[in-house]
Amino acid sequence: MSDRGHVFIVSGPSGSGKSTVLGVVFKNRPDIYFSVSATTRSPRPGETDGVEYMFITEDKFNEMVEKDLFLEHARYAKCSYGTPREPVEERLRAGTDVIMDIEVQGARQVKERMPEAISVFIAPPSLDELERRLRGRSTESEDKIKLRLETAKKELLEAESYDHVVVNDDYMRAAGELLDIINNA
Repeated sequence: MSDRGHVFIVSGPSGSGKSTVLGVVFKNRPDIYFSVSATTRSPRPGETDGVEYMFITEDKFNEMVEKDLFLEHARYAKCSYGTPREPVEERLRAGTDVIMDIEVQGARQVKERMPEAISVFIAPPSLDELERRLRGRSTESEDKIKLRLETAKKELLEAESYDHVVVNDDYMRAAGELLDIINNA
């Protein structure tokens, strides 16, 4: 058995409940490292720089891309997102498992670079439920909600390319399913 940690890619449409499911996972497995992505989007209420995301400027993001400092990076809903390479590699070398909460474009890039990564798609039970969740946040404009829903339709078509699909119709059940995948890796 290798001393190197495992990489778990978790993706799904905005509003699918990834953060809620992952919150339960981390309460049960605090030993897993959460890879904090960098983004050019503005923080939502309650988000803290360096916790949910590293909030950086577009110029800083582009500089990191040029220096190949990301494992993956992509544009999503008119903002840039990326996974800084070194913190992930450092944890893996130390034998720590890593979870990346990234969108489908980034997931493909990570799978190309790290084919051993285990990918899990968190799906909403329906598009209607996804829309209800997005509207329930009350954090985004109507235009942003429509853009996220259009993006979600495209992302749902990618689910079959993942190693596992977890339908989040009940977040505790979905978290249990994700924990089973992690614990059996």
